[in-house]
Amino acid sequence: MTDPSASSSPSTTPPYSLQLTPLSTLQPPSSSRTWQTKPHPSLPLVATACSDHTVRIYSLTSFTLVQTLSGAHKRSVRTVSWKPNTRGESVLATGSFDSSAAIWRRQEGVGRGEEDFTSRGVRSGNDEDDDDEEEDDGFDFTTILDGHESELKSLSWSPSGHLLATCSRDKSVWIWEEVDEENYETVAVLQEHDADVKCVAWHPEEELLVSSSYDDWVKFYREDGDDWVGVGGIESEGGTVWWVEFEGSGMKERDFRKAREGLSEGREEWIAMLERSGPRLATSSDDGGVRIYRRKPSERSGNAAASTGIPSIIRSFSIDEEWVLDAVLPKRHDRPVYSVSWSKRTGMIVSAGSDGKIVVYKERWREAKKQQSHEAETKAESDVQADGEQVTTEAGKKPDTPTEWSVVAELYSAHDVFEINHVVWAHRRDKDCRSEDEEVIISTGDDGEVKVWTLDEVVKA
Repeated sequence: MTDPSASSSPSTTPPYSLQLTPLSTLQPPSSSRTWQTKPHPSLPLVATACSDHTVRIYSLTSFTLVQTLSGAHKRSVRTVSWKPNTRGESVLATGSFDSSAAIWRRQEGVGRGEEDFTSRGVRSGNDEDDDDEEEDDGFDFTTILDGHESELKSLSWSPSGHLLATCSRDKSVWIWEEVDEENYETVAVLQEHDADVKCVAWHPEEELLVSSSYDDWVKFYREDGDDWVGVGGIESEGGTVWWVEFEGSGMKERDFRKAREGLSEGREEWIAMLERSGPRLATSSDDGGVRIYRRKPSERSGNAAASTGIPSIIRSFSIDEEWVLDAVLPKRHDRPVYSVSWSKRTGMIVSAGSDGKIVVYKERWREAKKQQSHEAETKAESDVQADGEQVTTEAGKKPDTPTEWSVVAELYSAHDVFEINHVVWAHRRDKDCRSEDEEVIISTGDDGEVKVWTLDEVVKA
């Protein structure tokens, strides 16, 4: 079993079953740092946040620039997010170091898909010389959202697309509700953190919001009556929590039920527990670690507030959240991990960060002998509460699960000597795509480049 605390060097890296192969670099690259790239939920497009105050829209079919959005922000654009579940239009939210968020829209219709969009060439988002037809075909600025007192670091749409969450260096998380195309109402200003808030993300199946911060905490929020309130928290031993991302909705059913027949009783129980828990949460931290947490299925009781450490004044106990450590992934980063992405198709996780590495992890059933040894180690290193319930501490780093995560691919210096700010899975859409379900990995770096990678099986001699 891989030692989670071990760190590998190029000369000692073990052979892996998969390898990352460069497919393309999106052209032209930015002349300044790029922060984040997000795939469109349905079209073969990605949006990239750039330090030159712009957002670049690239095609995943041709790997070329199709539009530059400019004029809305006065400082670096730090974050982008596509609105889900839209009909007849594409909506993009952008967040900037100028403390504001902006909303951009592109109307879609018959004969106005991505192919038609890209055929018109590169356009600027504030080009006043474009004629009406061209203006209609591109993304247009709709509105600005002001309120934060400092740089925006992350924003995210709720699963329904009805709510937008933003977070900032001002230690706050804001929730905005769409009133109409040009108007958004602030429905909550959440101040649960004591430091810079790095990331926000929504649960894929419900309106549960999570945020992570420089204060080493992950916080959870729900609506209770007419207010949004904190309903739980996780204190990470890895320092600053740079990124949080939920497992894809319904993924456990696809991955595990298809092989459910003939499983041992322990594995059956674990699957049932995951189904009650719902999608898990992946985090990345300053110590180079990637951790996974799951919601603890339990009967809600009057002592729920005590278990989370968050006072309950107007909150009903039924909405409290308790999350426990599910896995600590093998440690392959020796510097902060800025981003992780959880594939909705395969369940694999990819991570990247300050050390310039891209690492891919895969979850597997633990072998019977390994599981017995693991259970013995876990029992020896676990704390036991007065009531006899076994609780695994983060320091133990051996959650009692019948699966284990292993590294299946690792790439050094993916952006030469530059840091990687973001990494994400995307559906492959170019002409050489090998299957309908094939994915690529997209990395975004300080060198201004956005690179596309395929994950290929290693051919053994």
